Amino acid sequence: MRLELEHADWKRVSPKYVVVDLVGNLIFAVIAVGAASVPAIVTHNIFWWTLPASLAIVFILVLAFTPRRVRAMGYLLRTDDLVFRKGLMFQRFVAVPYGRMQLVDINRGPLARAVGLSELKFVTAAASSAVVIPGLPEAEAEELRDSLVELAESRRAGL
Repeated sequence: MRLELEHADWKRVSPKYVVVDLVGNLIFAVIAVGAASVPAIVTHNIFWWTLPASLAIVFILVLAFTPRRVRAMGYLLRTDDLVFRKGLMFQRFVAVPYGRMQLVDINRGPLARAVGLSELKFVTAAASSAVVIPGLPEAEAEELRDSLVELAESRRAGL
């Protein structure tokens, strides 16, 4: 059975999330390239510089694709479930039935909080089915959480 999702009204994450993701990846890249440079600095061997150079190239590519990757994220509220999508080359679609939601949580990291964003996390009984929607404006995240909790409670009552 094929999901008919192409012509649906997807809600996207905030464009501000690009900044949060870029800064987070940049901090990690600087630390990783710095750590990979230690053997080259200690041994004074030119061969060891290939490791940090390779890592730097990989991180530059990751940073270059970040805006497009963030634009590919979105969620869709359907009658019986919430569908979340992400990914460019390897697309992932996760459908979370409202009746199976056990916890709907809002998290705000320091970078996201600085630009007024939150992430919404759904937890179900299956450990592998936790879904996180990053980059939601705070008001939208709280409104979505409240409506999802209400939907989850009404769907569970019928079980």
